[in-house]
Amino acid sequence: MNLSRKWLKDFTRIDASPEEYADAMTMSGSKVELTRDPGAEIKNVVVGRVISTERHPDSDHLWVCLVDVGREKPVQIVTGAQNVRAGDFVPAALHKSTLPGGKKIEKGKLRGVKSEGMLCSLDELALDLHDFPDAAEDGIFILTDMADLIPGCDIRPVIGADDSIVEFEITNNRPDCLSVIGLARESAATFGTEFNVPQPRVKAGGGDINELLKIEISDPELCPRYTGRMVKNIKIAPSPKWMRQRLRASGVRPINNIVDITNYVMLEYGQPMHAFDYACLDGGKIIVRTAREGETMKTLDGTPRELTPDMLVIADSGKAVGVAGVMGGENSEITEATRYAVFESANFDGVSIRRTASALGMRTDASGRYEKGLDTENTLPAVQRACELVELLGAGEVLDGIIDIRAREYAPRTVSLESERINALLGTSIPRADMLTILEKIGFASIGDVITVPSWRGDVEHWTDLAEEVARFYGYDKIEPTLFTGDIAPGGLTETQAVLRQAGSVLRGIGYNEICTYSFIGQSDYDKIALPKDASERRGITILNPLGEDRSVMRATPLPCMLDALRRNKASRADAALLYEPAKVYIPSADGSPLPDERIILTLGAYGNTDFYDIKGAALALLDALRISDTDVELRPRSDLPSYHPGRCADIYIGDEKIGVLGQVHPAVADNYDLPETYAAELDFNLIFAHRGAEPTFAPLPRYPAVERDIAVVCAVDVTVAELTALIKRGGGAYLREADLFDIYTGAPIPEGKKSAAFSLRFRSDEATLTDEDADGAVRSILALLESELGAVIR
Repeated sequence: MNLSRKWLKDFTRIDASPEEYADAMTMSGSKVELTRDPGAEIKNVVVGRVISTERHPDSDHLWVCLVDVGREKPVQIVTGAQNVRAGDFVPAALHKSTLPGGKKIEKGKLRGVKSEGMLCSLDELALDLHDFPDAAEDGIFILTDMADLIPGCDIRPVIGADDSIVEFEITNNRPDCLSVIGLARESAATFGTEFNVPQPRVKAGGGDINELLKIEISDPELCPRYTGRMVKNIKIAPSPKWMRQRLRASGVRPINNIVDITNYVMLEYGQPMHAFDYACLDGGKIIVRTAREGETMKTLDGTPRELTPDMLVIADSGKAVGVAGVMGGENSEITEATRYAVFESANFDGVSIRRTASALGMRTDASGRYEKGLDTENTLPAVQRACELVELLGAGEVLDGIIDIRAREYAPRTVSLESERINALLGTSIPRADMLTILEKIGFASIGDVITVPSWRGDVEHWTDLAEEVARFYGYDKIEPTLFTGDIAPGGLTETQAVLRQAGSVLRGIGYNEICTYSFIGQSDYDKIALPKDASERRGITILNPLGEDRSVMRATPLPCMLDALRRNKASRADAALLYEPAKVYIPSADGSPLPDERIILTLGAYGNTDFYDIKGAALALLDALRISDTDVELRPRSDLPSYHPGRCADIYIGDEKIGVLGQVHPAVADNYDLPETYAAELDFNLIFAHRGAEPTFAPLPRYPAVERDIAVVCAVDVTVAELTALIKRGGGAYLREADLFDIYTGAPIPEGKKSAAFSLRFRSDEATLTDEDADGAVRSILALLESELGAVIR
């Protein structure tokens, strides 16, 4: 919202400098983005009166002008413009002057004749015909308002460049501040000045609106209030200079008096308005309704619009004449032929207006205000102000009567002033009387501790909202810092975050580097990892507005992202890479919920000087660091995963629950990413977190010695060490503390198809020193179990 400080003076007088004003308004909650002086670049440009003009002696198109610029002697200026005559008042840029855009003017000679400056056109002063409709488009800007013009006076007040423009960032909860009056109220409260909004005065006469127009609201939920007045004998003409300058300062282009009046009121009161040509309203009736199925209309911008039944329109007895709260229709536009006009000042449902504007792709100043929720009590004052301006500008004659239809009655909201709780919340000791004073100067009324919220403050619903109002006008800078009191929840990491950080620390200690990749991939990425066409992962979450086909789905597996990261490292000539990522995947919900099941998959990837046992060791080291007992961890061979090598892949189980997979990436898949022999692991962090062990506690050194035994068993060559270890731990009983493989052997005298596996076993009791019989009995139990389940016999 751009605010003209000159316009602000109509409601309150603030003498602060632009910098002081911006700082104070920001501190009171109305954030100032910037302030600017529209005439800052215009220097040493004055009003000049042309005394005489003569032909240049050496040119057929140049004129030598003698110009009175308020000095003892006139100055001589040469110009090529053909519209300058003696007696004209013109803008004169003198020696060492500057113009908008940084253009500098100095005296010199044009074809041998001295020129002490330049006469300016509209464009050279950054103006156009909308600002001064009577000016010449191509020639010198002739100043027509001669009554107040004095040669030598500064040109900036003449063209309205002597203002200070303040650009505010208005939050969505404060639509009342999208108006000069709203910002004037905030300014007066901030600086402690008097605030006054003059009551619009309309003479009217010459007919009754009720005899010509009927208004009907068919959807009261979408249109709580509709107010209309009529004007006859419309006279289309340019607006006066003061109005054009104020509109320009606010960033609105002047058009003509009727359009400018509606825009002026929207800026001043914050209430969007529209004017209809009464002759275009069939049946002399306005109906506020939703569009019919298949209904179309052409809006003021000349574009045909296809309407849908959820869009609110302004219609006559047969057709739509405007999209409510967005833009009027071309079929009811005010023209030179208009004699009767209907001024609309209405309140519409903000959500409905936003949806309509978005669907039609035509967000306007009006819709931008309506969608934030406007004051229903503002429609009548706004239309009265518009009619007052119509009479002031001589743009027409206002008819008697006002049609003001309320579909819903307005009931003021009340909030209890809980001064003690407000002080406790703010950490202040502001007297209750001071709180009431602050609230009253921004429009709140009070009876005892009952505060009546003004209609324009729909954001105030609770005593904490009152606390915010008190704080910002009491002064945030005056509130002394205080310590928290009471039970304050400590900050820090959640348990999940802490465990995830611990996992990352373990992997970095092993030599892995963390990466971060995009969560969205393309279906082609599934092809590159050889995922079958009917794989469930392909039926993932599809992005409605993807950046492209290669980023069209939310990933259901992190493997493509990890392999792509490894590919980038290889392409950068890295001979080896160890990477990990706590990658989030998105699985469609099994219960039909629109929200997916989001899971963190700890993904490891490696190539160069690495093998299966390295990736396995990294995974087991991670589980060990999270206190998951190795007696519960089991690796089971897997040969049917298309992304992994069929002979170098295993599922990882904790008990009977699968938590992930690891192994060598299938050579064909690695080739798709231009990678050498590559290894990867995918571990479900959610399951690992659920199985993590308890926090470690201190355990004293063993009081009793251990008993060690070595065994070597002969088994089939396809029996895995993991299977042997699991049975050894099961058969070893309570005394077995460690079982470590130290040798595998094939060859004579071991029969063909067999292998020998040797383990070192350590037994210990916390109760007493074990005997040889205790250890031997456990060994016998282990050997019996190995033979019965795996056919493994003592070597």
